[in-house]
Amino acid sequence: MSLDTIALIAGNGIYPETFVAGARKAGVKRLVAAAFIGETKPELAEKVDAIEWLKVGQLSKMISFFVREGAKKTVMVGQIAPRNLFDLRPDMRTLMMLAKLKQRNAETLFGAIADEMQKDGIEMLPATTFLDDLLPQAGQVAGPAIKKRRWEDAEYGFKIAKETSRLDIGQTVVVKNGTVLAVEAFEGTNETLKRGGALGRGHATMAKVSKPNQDMRFDVPVIGPDTICTAASVGVDVISIEARKTLLLGKEQIIRSCAELKVALVALD
Repeated sequence: MSLDTIALIAGNGIYPETFVAGARKAGVKRLVAAAFIGETKPELAEKVDAIEWLKVGQLSKMISFFVREGAKKTVMVGQIAPRNLFDLRPDMRTLMMLAKLKQRNAETLFGAIADEMQKDGIEMLPATTFLDDLLPQAGQVAGPAIKKRRWEDAEYGFKIAKETSRLDIGQTVVVKNGTVLAVEAFEGTNETLKRGGALGRGHATMAKVSKPNQDMRFDVPVIGPDTICTAASVGVDVISIEARKTLLLGKEQIIRSCAELKVALVALD
């Protein structure tokens, strides 16, 4: 892989800066970022070599920026809040792209964006590029060891989440004693945790997985310190994730928070 110039499509949270650190460590010479107003942290500007601020939906402007900066490869790092996807201000290229889509979900939208970039010679890389050390292996990852009954709930939640993600409903579920309490839809992981935790009234289990045949270029499952804190605050004390396909962003803080808040984090195949 050429390490001359790589472009970031930078969403919210700590994902963009985590990628920048990994890319710099790997020897990437130049990093440029497409950032989104109201989403991307302003501090990212200090960590990259060039940045262009955009509104969600300005696909033509983003691609022109990448071409101008000589970026032949890009990576999608960080989410866009669902409310901003509804507040889309599409340019003509985005409108033409959307008109061709029969379904509009994360996979089809991001896949279409990748196809549009390919027309200008820009390849979209896996979202886990340079971040292999943040993809945990199977087993206990952090926090206290759990008993057999909780492992059973972790495995059950994992199985249910695989089915809901296959149907493109959501990649996260909350379960307790073999009962599904909450399934993620459009609201995101933290809101699902809150609903499930309220119904479980303590000692519930969350499972988060990748989609079957997950396209690792986008929508990769992510766990961060906020996930651990939210889980602990609503009575979810076991989190089950998919081994080698879930990014731990803020890994050291995750491990500390799991120990302090007594939340078990396990990875399953």
